[in-house]
Amino acid sequence: MNTTATAPPLSPADRCDRCGARALVRAVMPGGGDLYFCAHHGREHAARLREVAIDIHDETGALSDSPEPINES
Repeated sequence: MNTTATAPPLSPADRCDRCGARALVRAVMPGGGDLYFCAHHGREHAARLREVAIDIHDETGALSDSPEPINES
């Protein structure tokens, strides 16, 4: 999926149009509307979205960022 630098970041309020989970993928459609998908549904529909979307903003890479370990006291 392509990532665009000009698209605003997705917020926690953006929800997947399929299941209601947090959206990490936004597909800009030719008619001007946007489709929002969680990581799972974004992967499921990726091939078709690449065919029809004008742009795809993909933030699923944020899922693999490793947080700092919690130090036990």
